[in-house]
Amino acid sequence: MNLTRRTTLLGLLGLGLTACGNGGGTLGPRARTGGGNLPVDLRPVPNAAYDAWVASFRRRAGGQGISAATLDAGFRGAGYLPGVVKRDRNQTEFTRTLEDYLAIAASEERISKGRAAFARHRSTLSAVEARYGVPAEIVTAVWGLESFYGERRGDVPVISSTSTLAFDGRRGAFFEKQLIAALEILQSGDTTAANLKGSWAGAMGHTQFIPTSYQAFAVDFNGDGRRDIWSEDPADSLASTAAYLARNGWFAGTRWGGEVGSGAPQGRIIQPQPGGPRFAVTNNFDVIKRYNNSDSYAIGVGHLADRIAGGGPIRGSFPADKFGLTKEDRVRLQQRLTARGFDTNGTDGVIGPDTRRAISAYQSSIGVSATGDPSQELLGTLG
Repeated sequence: MNLTRRTTLLGLLGLGLTACGNGGGTLGPRARTGGGNLPVDLRPVPNAAYDAWVASFRRRAGGQGISAATLDAGFRGAGYLPGVVKRDRNQTEFTRTLEDYLAIAASEERISKGRAAFARHRSTLSAVEARYGVPAEIVTAVWGLESFYGERRGDVPVISSTSTLAFDGRRGAFFEKQLIAALEILQSGDTTAANLKGSWAGAMGHTQFIPTSYQAFAVDFNGDGRRDIWSEDPADSLASTAAYLARNGWFAGTRWGGEVGSGAPQGRIIQPQPGGPRFAVTNNFDVIKRYNNSDSYAIGVGHLADRIAGGGPIRGSFPADKFGLTKEDRVRLQQRLTARGFDTNGTDGVIGPDTRRAISAYQSSIGVSATGDPSQELLGTLG
């Protein structure tokens, strides 16, 4: 969770979402909390070169104060994960419109779950807000975007993932630093090796801290002597997120911003999507970007926070996409494909991998080139 570095780390175009439940597909790797459902390629496999690298690393780590007992505990059962390297190398630079981003980041499901999570943890969130000055709904929104309110925190062993990426070498120095930090977390007693899990890239807990950011900003809010962001109890994670934002300059009593014309505070005007709504944003908008350096992410957090607090949807309109389709057209396309037996796995109006596969299958069924591209003509054939 380190400015633009975190965006690159997770490969999410600065979006920060680990998963979504809609037909557009995920904005990032789906993260689960159970340890038994890992894909085969995220399980250790023999690799002699990796083993030799670990032996060399253990000597370096010992010189940095990591005890032999911690190294033994951390690497017990750890190993080379080929799927981590594959995901790291296959990260694709892509763009997603703000309209598509918000369709997922502030979906009805994410809003309703956010309101329920806010109500369930109201006392903790209120105490966090009182201590750090960051609104409870902002903290809740970060939680929602990062792990779907704790449902998708990741279950890849962090020692295995960070050591694999450090060994692989593409960003070896960065990930070796994360590996050392992860071992220091174990040595401090904040968690155990068995619980030290996260995304394939080493982001951990309810609000997806990388190990070095954990060291710098995590707090023990519930007073049990551990900064436990992995617990089912999200208190330490929520407080750590608020501490991160506060220490990066959050100004209490000031909004993040809002859609122009919605009664938002004065601030600089941005229009992330040409032809789409404009937003007036404050310095707190930039503080959210310290968590993840993307305008879309910061608007997603701010808008989701507003919806959790009872605010309404974006009022401005977005232009048609490059295929000449509005969101309403795309929703109808998904609905009609699904009704014909070509399931798009949701009808959010986002043309993601599931929808493209459904389009291709439908195109093949009617004897036309299976491009996977939507169009007004295709929508018409589904009439």
